[in-house]
Amino acid sequence: MCGIVGYIGKKNSKEVILKGLSRLEYRGYDSAGIAVHSNGINQLKTSGKVADLDAKCIKEKLPKSSIGIGHTRWATHGIPNDTNAHPHQDITRNFTLVHNGIIENYLTLKKYLAQNGIECKSDTDTEVLVQLISYIYNKDKISFEESVRYALMKVVGAYGIVVLCGDEPDKIIAARHGSPLVFGIGDSEFIIASDTSPIIEFTRKIVYLDDAELVVFTRDDYYVKSILENHIILKTVNEIQFSLNQIEKNGYDHFMLKEINEQSNSIAESMRGRIIIDEGRIKLGGLQEAIQDILNAKRIIITACGTSWHASLIGSFVIEELVRIPVNVEYASEFRYRETIVGPDTVLFAISQSGETADTLAAIKKAKSLGALTIGVVNVVGSSIARETDHGVYIHAGPEIGVASTKAFTSQVTVLNLIAILLAQAKDRNIKEVANLVNDLKLLPEKVELILKQSKKIKSIADNYIDAENFLYLGRGYQFPVALEGALKLKEISYIHAEGYPAAEMKHGPIALIDENMPVVFIVNEKGYEKIISNIQEVRARGGKVIIVTSIDQEELHEYSSHVIHVPSIHQCILPILTTIPLQLLAYYLAKAKGCDVDQPRNLAKSVTVE
Repeated sequence: MCGIVGYIGKKNSKEVILKGLSRLEYRGYDSAGIAVHSNGINQLKTSGKVADLDAKCIKEKLPKSSIGIGHTRWATHGIPNDTNAHPHQDITRNFTLVHNGIIENYLTLKKYLAQNGIECKSDTDTEVLVQLISYIYNKDKISFEESVRYALMKVVGAYGIVVLCGDEPDKIIAARHGSPLVFGIGDSEFIIASDTSPIIEFTRKIVYLDDAELVVFTRDDYYVKSILENHIILKTVNEIQFSLNQIEKNGYDHFMLKEINEQSNSIAESMRGRIIIDEGRIKLGGLQEAIQDILNAKRIIITACGTSWHASLIGSFVIEELVRIPVNVEYASEFRYRETIVGPDTVLFAISQSGETADTLAAIKKAKSLGALTIGVVNVVGSSIARETDHGVYIHAGPEIGVASTKAFTSQVTVLNLIAILLAQAKDRNIKEVANLVNDLKLLPEKVELILKQSKKIKSIADNYIDAENFLYLGRGYQFPVALEGALKLKEISYIHAEGYPAAEMKHGPIALIDENMPVVFIVNEKGYEKIISNIQEVRARGGKVIIVTSIDQEELHEYSSHVIHVPSIHQCILPILTTIPLQLLAYYLAKAKGCDVDQPRNLAKSVTVE
């Protein structure tokens, strides 16, 4: 969840680290800190955001240095304050460490240290680790590298760490297990970070650390070793695929608004080269060798968290309709801990924007241990899920910086449709229906543009509900997951309590909440139209305010509602893509009108890399 940057080279490390932390701030933003080597280790940290840290560096005149580490925090252990902010130092101030993850056995280690005269000053699990490294270093009289390695062998939990040692001012050591780390190889410089966004400005050459690996950087070189076996590991050098321009706001007030408006392009990129136009067929290179195994499976499971779970639900509907294979959708956080019927005849699809979601990674490892075939559907190239799964498909949505996912969701739904079509075509099922869907997929980007042109109208609708304390979202069939996603977007960024339900379930409880103060958003489609009209009438009879999102052009919808947002007609399997976008805009404009921090909503982080 937290963001880490380390630098060793010729530049002023403070400038590199602070700029990198600002690009990682979507990972956590309740406190920040920096440490540099300059006649000893100098560190500054503060509660608040990276901008607050920058101001403190100027005020307190942090020394110039060409080696340092920094951190922006999403709190797990200990409240956000200066003491609990990273970096953390040992009692001798010889070691300084930043950490992303959770040390699960930190209380045991803390007790052990206390028994040996070492008391921790903060409430964090991280401080325990830096104190342990120092204790081993001083007690056993071994090297910086060996002290870090031995300490990590005593740790239970997840970590991505970067460490400085005052006795070795020309060296940085980093290690990972469960929390992502990637480093860039520049011209006589190295940058290590939680993801590639701090690196791209300086180099496109990158190396991904895998679990149980440690990397040592010196001024001239680096090497990677196994933490457990202590041997050198030769790593592949990869290349960053996106441009620096893609991670800038480019004139938009917020990344979220930029990413909403990029969706016609991101959806097109998700399909680029994957629809063979003259044949009307789908080609997904990452699944080519797995097609028959998927079709032969007795059971398909799709696992995900949050917004990706909503996309998975839509994907399951499409696969069952077109391919006629039963599909279960599981929250990864539940799947990993309960008894599940998984074996060699099971295929598990794991959906994640970041490719680093801790629960989803754990679900993959569990499924693989039980013999299942695993397939990743992720956005970030080279991410842990992409490397861990047997096969996979990238959604190619481009970097998504806003904490509330928008374009990744619509690209996930697009790619899940491509997967369903690929399987249906391989099975020769629903040939006419599939051909219609393929034709409509080609029209999808231009239809998204038509919705985005209604932004001003949606903003004016949002202005009517600034004082609303609750929202209800209702949909049927393919639009039920859209109701869930619309409600999630609203509560994520505006802090308005919102719930999504199947429309038919309204009478089984939620109707008790409806009064003249309750806005109810209906996503109306053709299937079950008469039934959902009845639901609308039931809300109106109780004074509720009705907002309708629909592709149906019926005058009665205007009569029955306060507001109607029309989307273009399209095949029902991809209609959720179109109906979701107005709900993204509604949430955005409501949050902005309320003065909320849209890109960095309270208590949230973009990628959940810890439990």
